Amino acid sequence: MEFAQIGANIVKIMRDYWKVFLIEGVSNTLILTCIAVSLGAILGTLVAIMKMSRFRLLRVIVTAYVEIIRGTPILLQLYIFYFCLPQMLPFLKLSAFMWVAIAMCVNSSAYVSEVIRSGIQAVDKGQTEAARSLGLSAGQTMRKVVLPQAIKNILPALGNEFVMILKETSLASTFFLGDLMTSYQKVKGATFLGFECLLIVGIIYFCLTFPLSKVIGYFEKRMASDKSYKNHHKHKKTAQGGNV
Repeated sequence: MEFAQIGANIVKIMRDYWKVFLIEGVSNTLILTCIAVSLGAILGTLVAIMKMSRFRLLRVIVTAYVEIIRGTPILLQLYIFYFCLPQMLPFLKLSAFMWVAIAMCVNSSAYVSEVIRSGIQAVDKGQTEAARSLGLSAGQTMRKVVLPQAIKNILPALGNEFVMILKETSLASTFFLGDLMTSYQKVKGATFLGFECLLIVGIIYFCLTFPLSKVIGYFEKRMASDKSYKNHHKHKKTAQGGNV
């Protein structure tokens, strides 16, 4: 097939079905991604805190949860949440969209929890000791002192998780939920132009993820430069203090 014909087909498809791709597909993809990442970050934070608990049984349970989620394919988890859990929990009147969103939230939480845990552990222990010496409880110290600093450090990693989930929403097309890949299936069925429809979806995904990746990369470099600047001055002050 000539490139001119492919280009003409793409123009025709976008003229006739742009609403299917840009309004229905993109909006459902972004909504699914935002739900999964936001709830996954909240659940991941709780998992990270429980994994650092003093109670051994709680640590074992949470560790098993993280390892099982990270050790099984996300498509398998989607099948379990979409087909099995609605039958096991019939009193939960949730839509198919929400079951898939919850499955992606659970999957995201396992990965986010490790990111948050490393961010918490990276906070200087002196901060915790100072907060406790001022009379703050362990919960208050975590909520008011440690977590704000940890979240600032892990924001780039959370941004990368958003990009990953955005791409993984393509698996939701297995259940025909109206995401971008579902839009591809609809338009392909109407036009019988599979290659052109795939090109359109690929371009849309790229336009969504590429700017986000660049913004995340900028903040990662900015934070790295700020950290190296602070470390340089810290070592400089230490050296000056040693020479006095």
